[in-house]
Amino acid sequence: MTTLPLSSIQIALPRTTGDPGRNSLFEKEWTTGFYKSPVNGSVEIQGYGIDGDGQADLSVHGGPDKAICCYPSIHFAFWKSALGLEMNPGAFGENFTVDQVTEEDVCIGDRFEANGVVFQVSQPRQPCWKLARRWGVKNLAALVQANGRTGWYFRVVTAGAIAAPATLTLRQRPNPEWTITRANAVMHHQKMDLDAARELIALEGLSESWRDALRKRVA
Repeated sequence: MTTLPLSSIQIALPRTTGDPGRNSLFEKEWTTGFYKSPVNGSVEIQGYGIDGDGQADLSVHGGPDKAICCYPSIHFAFWKSALGLEMNPGAFGENFTVDQVTEEDVCIGDRFEANGVVFQVSQPRQPCWKLARRWGVKNLAALVQANGRTGWYFRVVTAGAIAAPATLTLRQRPNPEWTITRANAVMHHQKMDLDAARELIALEGLSESWRDALRKRVA
């Protein structure tokens, strides 16, 4: 795989919705930037992400290592079959919806370029409770983590403007053995494999939050 077909770009600023008098997961008030809408035309890409996009909880979302969230559209058919969910671009709160690829095709540290804008793969996406809230499936985040259909994050290496559809071209692959799928497996399923954890820690391009978590495991 040498290209990522970018089919759609989505953005949103945080908004508050729900009932402040309720306590249940699916009814209580919450603030979220999850409800992304497709953008027509070009967007400006900066080190923090896309102009006009934002996250509600900056303690776990956003920042340079998680500037842009990507999700493969190929997974939408799986979720429809498994859970009866009709999903479209932005369904996972992703900024970039990409076609024809999965987590098996993308590696930690990969650098992709389009229109002079350079992105680097930093880590798998780790879904939180807001994904479950959005779709009304209480265990959805756990299901995503278990089956590895997580998507991934980009950091921005070189800023600029981009529009969808576009083709992101692979320019550098420093860690060809470390797909997003393998990184997910080591983080979530092979927790006793400390040699793999040490190898993952040392990878060029891995996010600092994943390095910290893995260092604690090894220690």
